[in-house]
Amino acid sequence: MDTSFIFQFLKKLAANNNREWFLAHKADYLKAEAEFDALLSAIINRISLFDPSIAGIQPKDCKYRIYRDLRFSQDKTPYKIHFGGFINARGKKSLHCGYYIHLQPEESLLAGGVWCPEPKMLKALREAVYENIDEFRGIVEDPAFKQFYPIIGQDRLRTAPKGFPKDFPYVDYLKPKDYTFYGPVPDDFFGQPGFLDRAEEMFRQMKRLNDFLDYTIDDFED
Repeated sequence: MDTSFIFQFLKKLAANNNREWFLAHKADYLKAEAEFDALLSAIINRISLFDPSIAGIQPKDCKYRIYRDLRFSQDKTPYKIHFGGFINARGKKSLHCGYYIHLQPEESLLAGGVWCPEPKMLKALREAVYENIDEFRGIVEDPAFKQFYPIIGQDRLRTAPKGFPKDFPYVDYLKPKDYTFYGPVPDDFFGQPGFLDRAEEMFRQMKRLNDFLDYTIDDFED
């Protein structure tokens, strides 16, 4: 699938992140957006082969707006310099884990897990890891999973979280402040022959940890 125009547009947008330039190049944005919609459709169709819950989801249901929310940001540039889509059977605002696709020059990735959980949920997730450590390790230490997602959590505590034993042999798995994980991919990943096969392999592995986390998240979302 040809996504080259997306990256060309995003590079130009990063260098000209202002309303005047964007409006003058709105047609280019719409073309890039159409390419991204086609990519999302292809990925949704492929994921639905092993996760039927997302069958029928449309690109409009999972892609994020390119317009930045400037209300609480010191950075007043009006546009995001990436395309992002979160494929989730319960909607892109759901607490449940899903499949995130991020296209940005030199920073593209596929990601899963739960980002920025509120304190009660984070504690419950840590308890789930602690109480089911063999199952958790069976996923995250499996070479088939770890080849794509070697790191769990973007931000971590320095010591054991409150309420958990400091001498727990796998305490590092309790330190994340979130349980996200991601696999970087090169810009040309989506244009390579057989990229859907490779993406499916990554998403299949992603689902294993998503399912583990969702078992706990179910208690926080109807």
